[in-house]
Amino acid sequence: MADNMAKRGGSDRSLIALSEAYEVRYWSKKFKVTPLKLKAAVKVVGRSARKVEAYIKLQKHKASDRVLIALSQPYEVSYWSKRFKVTPARLRAAVKTVGRSSKKVGAYLSPKKAVKKKTAAKKKTVVKKKTVVKKKSTVNTAKKGVRKRTK
Repeated sequence: MADNMAKRGGSDRSLIALSEAYEVRYWSKKFKVTPLKLKAAVKVVGRSARKVEAYIKLQKHKASDRVLIALSQPYEVSYWSKRFKVTPARLRAAVKTVGRSSKKVGAYLSPKKAVKKKTAAKKKTVVKKKTVVKKKSTVNTAKKGVRKRTK
């Protein structure tokens, strides 16, 4: 994209002009990033489109690498074990089962805690239903005209 419409040379196409809104839209769409991330990349590496593209790819690669669990690194095993509140052996078993993604491992390890909460909630509702049934039986006997004393 040329920032000066009169210039059509290759040297002008290889530069990103942040002062032009249409260029910011074009390069953001091309690199699949937000305009703010594009501006930050230009600030770090300069206006060259090639350098900005390389920088953005590197940043995306680093971000995707952060969400993976590396069992070969002891400090990572320690970090993720503490984060998920499990033993290192259980963490290794979970990674072996679902893969290296921290989101998948977290989802695999957390449902067991959620199940306990649901069963406790079900017990409370069962107790409430029993008390409701007792109240209905006393009301029905009063309507029939039979007087019984409840203890």
